[in-house]
Formats: sequence, C-alpha cells, structure tokens
Amino acid sequence: MDTTVANTGTEGKPWGGGNQPLKSSYGKMMMWFFIVSDALTFSGFLAAYGFSRFKFIDSWPIADEVFTHVPFFHGNYPMIYVAFMTFVLIMSSVTMVLAVDAGHHMKKSKVTIYMFLTIIGGLIFVGSQAWEWGTFIKGDYGAVQTKGGNILQFVDTDGHRVALRDFVVAEEKERAEHGRKDGLWFVEEGTLPSYTVDEVYEGLESHSNVLVRTQIINEEGEKTVLTREESLKQIKNNGKLVVEGANLHVNEYGTSLFADFFFFITGFHGFHVFSGVVINVIIFFNVILGTYERRGSYEMVEKVGLYWHFVDLVWVFVFTFFYLV
Repeated sequence: MDTTVANTGTEGKPWGGGNQPLKSSYGKMMMWFFIVSDALTFSGFLAAYGFSRFKFIDSWPIADEVFTHVPFFHGNYPMIYVAFMTFVLIMSSVTMVLAVDAGHHMKKSKVTIYMFLTIIGGLIFVGSQAWEWGTFIKGDYGAVQTKGGNILQFVDTDGHRVALRDFVVAEEKERAEHGRKDGLWFVEEGTLPSYTVDEVYEGLESHSNVLVRTQIINEEGEKTVLTREESLKQIKNNGKLVVEGANLHVNEYGTSLFADFFFFITGFHGFHVFSGVVINVIIFFNVILGTYERRGSYEMVEKVGLYWHFVDLVWVFVFTFFYLV
C-alpha cells in the first residue's frame, strides 16, 4: 500500500510559526511571559484583599481618613498626595513611550532625555511611597484597642478627629517605659508619646468635648460616634492597649488586615518600581555609551518599556483598590 506524505513546508524549523512568532523577538516574548505570570500574582493579591475587605466591610478603614498627609504641609488633604504620586507614575509611562518611539527613529539624544525623565519619575514615586509608609507607620492621632480587637478613635463634638496628645497627659519617663513594654516600634525623645489606657481614660474624663468613635460603619456610611457615657464606659471596661500608628499586629486606623495588605501589596509593587528604576538606569547609561546605536536597534529600550508600562498599569489597580473604592 502506498503511503501519502503531506509536506507543510515548515520542516526543519523550530515550530510552524517560524523563528519569530507574532514577529516578536525572543527577548520581547520572554518579557511578555514574565508580565503575564506577574499579572496573575498581583491578581491573586488584589483578590485576597477584596475578599478580606468584603468580610470586614463594616469596620474597614476609610481611605479618605487614612491618607490625608502632604509633605511639608499641615492639615487634612485626603488623597491629594496619592493622586500626585499616581500622576507622576503615569507621566513616566508617557516619557517611556516617547523614548521607545525615539529609539525606533534612531534618535539617540531624544532617547537619552526621555529615559532620564522616566528615571526621575520613578525615583519621585519610590521616594513618595517611602514617605507614605513612614507616615502610615508613625500615625497621627492614636487610638485604643479593645479586648475584642476593635479600634476606638477619638473625635470632638463636631466629628473631627482628636489626637491623644491633645487631651491625654503623661510623664515622659512613663511613656517611654510603657512603649518598650508593649513593643512599640519607636519610643524615643521627640517621637509621639505612648500612653496607658488609664491615662487615656483620665484625659477623656476631664475633656467633656471628646467622644469615642468606633470602627462600625452605620447606614449613612459613617463611623459610629458614642455618647459621652458610652465613651467613658468603653475605655474603662474594654480598653486594652493604646495604639499609635500601624504595624503588622495593630494599627490605629482599624482592622490589622488593612495594614498587612497595605504593607505587602504596596511594598511588592514598590519593589517592582525600584527594580524598574535600576534597569532603566542601566539602559540609560548604555544609550549614552552608544551601545544600541552600534547594534542598530533600541529594542532593549522597548523591552524595559514593556515592564515599566506593566508596573504603571498594576498601580492603577492598586490605587483603585486601596484608595478609591
């Protein structure tokens, strides 16, 4: 019996699609594989955050009350600085696009300028994120954790937050000793003092205009403010620990899961941005040295551009989940 053999014309090739599938080089394909796998990782993190927030929706911190600081300015500026960080990162994507386009036209000087601007944007973002972490850890107002793990904050009769230092008095020596005993991160001269629950109760008792606000969100979407009698009762009977700032165990803003996710997800993204800045610096110096000009291609700029755009896109989702929703 005769055997019919069909020739496809692709014999001897690595695969039927040729050496460059989708007309993409090996380097760009590997970058796309990395981006897809990293996107799945971030998706898992954000999905876990979403499930946790849904579970504790009644006591989850409100972003407008947490991220209210701007460097060198005193006051309440909800989301202003975070919006600035986001703007800077997005603009760095624009300069990266311009660098890639200049590379396609073999314009070394323009690639150099736009790469430099991209690096500056990345450094501003990473520095801003480090400042935001420091502010988040240090805290601003302070709160009391109850025996059940809930966080009690303090407000005046108009609903504005009141810091512990505004109505609680304690000796400096006692504050430092209390801080070391409870394992607070920083208890040094010049930092926010640490108080005992008894000192908070005494201060609350002597200031009739200060009330306790729980983390439970009411039907109006606002946190529940207790009456004067209920406020004193909660601190005296249920107060367990004075909390200032945030760490991996407790935080003055609400459930500790919020701080855990904040440190992990924004830290993981910040590591990506920092890595991108380092890679961009290496590519930047190669551009100056004329390495890609001699190769006749600026494909390395395009590959690092793919990574940088991915990092920016991830931040859009992180920004939405943590700050806007």
